[in-house]
Amino acid sequence: MTTALPASSARRSPNPRLHLVGERPAGAPAEGAAAARVAYLVFLPADVDPVALMRAHGVRPELRTLEPGRSAASASPSAPRFEAVRSGGGIRIDRARRLVSVDGRELDLTYMEFSLLDHLASHPHTVHTRDALISGVWGYGHIGDGRTVDVHVARLRRKLGPAHRGRIATVRRVGYTYVPEPR
Repeated sequence: MTTALPASSARRSPNPRLHLVGERPAGAPAEGAAAARVAYLVFLPADVDPVALMRAHGVRPELRTLEPGRSAASASPSAPRFEAVRSGGGIRIDRARRLVSVDGRELDLTYMEFSLLDHLASHPHTVHTRDALISGVWGYGHIGDGRTVDVHVARLRRKLGPAHRGRIATVRRVGYTYVPEPR
């Protein structure tokens, strides 16, 4: 459910042209440990206090300031470092050209197969739930279920071949993980 504070809202923003918009699952609590956490990048005029603005609308502030010359991605401790080409153990992923080669043989991957493999390889040894892969690779607007992920993983494994299909490991009843060097 998308919620927005309309201009006629009783709780006014210090800046009447700025309205806070957020997403929260229907029925999810607005506060506490069970509250949905969504991050936004918001640009504010220099004279607006962002903490006061968020508190005025009941939003818990979690702010990070960037040092000059640093990007938002580098400020996040969990953000993976972008590499144009990732290679290891016979698999080479070229993000700039969206090409994957296995033992020197170029693979014919679909757009989503490449995106899925790139996402998994960018976070090695991390267990990804099927729902997290749907939202992270296909996007939040995608209507699908975990079976979509299962089918794409099966196709990827087939294309990687018998020597490398173990790179995408199944974590039963949870999802998948990428293993850079299979056992």
